[in-house]
Amino acid sequence: MRASRRAFLAGVAAAAVAPAWAPARAAEASYRLEAAPRRLNVVGAAHPDTDLWAFNGATPGPVLRVRQGEKLRVAFENRLPEESTIHWHGIRLPNAMDGVPHLTQPPVPPGGRFQYEFTLPDAGTFWYHPHANSAGQLGRGLYGALIVEEQEPPACDRDEAWVLSDFRLDREARIVADFGNLRDASHAGRIGNTVTVNGKVAERFALRAGERVRLRLVNAANARIFRLRFEGHAPMVIALDGHPVEPHPVGEGIVLGPGMRADLMLDATGEPASRHRVVDDWYRDSAYRLLDLEYAGERLRRAPPQDPVRAPKANPLPEPDLARAERLRLVLDGGAMSQELQRATPDERRKIGERMRSGGVWTLNSRAMTGHAHHGHEPMYRLKRGRSYSIEVRNYTAWHHPVHLHGVAFRVVGDARRGWRDTVLVAPNERMEIAFVADNPGDWMIHCHVLEHQAAGMMATMRIE
Repeated sequence: MRASRRAFLAGVAAAAVAPAWAPARAAEASYRLEAAPRRLNVVGAAHPDTDLWAFNGATPGPVLRVRQGEKLRVAFENRLPEESTIHWHGIRLPNAMDGVPHLTQPPVPPGGRFQYEFTLPDAGTFWYHPHANSAGQLGRGLYGALIVEEQEPPACDRDEAWVLSDFRLDREARIVADFGNLRDASHAGRIGNTVTVNGKVAERFALRAGERVRLRLVNAANARIFRLRFEGHAPMVIALDGHPVEPHPVGEGIVLGPGMRADLMLDATGEPASRHRVVDDWYRDSAYRLLDLEYAGERLRRAPPQDPVRAPKANPLPEPDLARAERLRLVLDGGAMSQELQRATPDERRKIGERMRSGGVWTLNSRAMTGHAHHGHEPMYRLKRGRSYSIEVRNYTAWHHPVHLHGVAFRVVGDARRGWRDTVLVAPNERMEIAFVADNPGDWMIHCHVLEHQAAGMMATMRIE
């Protein structure tokens, strides 16, 4: 349950480890999260319940709502049969609160507890999930939305979250427990056969003609990429990965790789009692209806909004200096149909085969890190606090990779809308450049958010000192 907000004075110890952008005073919000097995209905009343892992008995877990500038306290209790943590995806927080086992904290054992405490410098749509056995724990339902509300949010009638995911189920609605198999690891990852919105197979989303809805989309799937089209409607994108962008139409569809988020402003322009499909058509020849926008039989008792859609106020992020930025490279390689194998000599192919058989299917800059074995790897990058950095990202694989950086937000260089991101989808053979200011000290993960790719080698760390 959320506690009442109250003022508090940050202690000297907390101030010593806080990033420069953390305020000295903040209101406070408190929650309790328990991760535990739970049997829930996913597919519908005509089908059996499914054995899942859940936060506070629900999949997704509770929506945590906090105001920008507040301090969040979360008492985490692990009732799973294995160790776990909570990672606060996209939040710029102190390193010790990032939830990465063996890097920022010891994993929380079964029956153990951990207290997370940090201030929310940025407003927007974020989310939380484990970072221990991520593929298995998210694949069983452990995730939830974290919404940081603006002090002056853009006007709307309703503020709703769709946490998108999928499960791999058998005919009895049981989880297919083939986590970590080589085919998933070396191809597109674990793509489920049952797509869910807020933990269930959804049929409809209720609207009233004339209302304006802020729709927060979170892709919490292990590997599935979504491209959503709203038939008969023209929603506007107002934020990506929590950070405001110049409002623009969804157009041919909003694309979300795993870990990515988008805030849409949806004007309900349909007629009363009408229905309109939301279609996901990312995968060739596999388009399907996600749900229907279903209108009530009456209009609102007031005029629909006429004001243009406006983006929220910008978050307080430092702008990278591209003219003085230090240039780095991040090369993505490996996997099925690997260019790495095609380029290799016979001796190199033998070594690559040995690495893959031991679990290192993917590499970042020719290095494979598996199983959060951070103690055996030096940081890939050592960055100076306060300096600007530019990373050229090259994808030499046959697959899409949502590349996620912990601890910082970055610009995609050349993006006409100049939005801030923490996860970016890199297409096969694509080259892109990202830039940021290294303003948050500590050891931070860089990894592919296709969780099977991460577990099979596509992760590394950067140290800001």
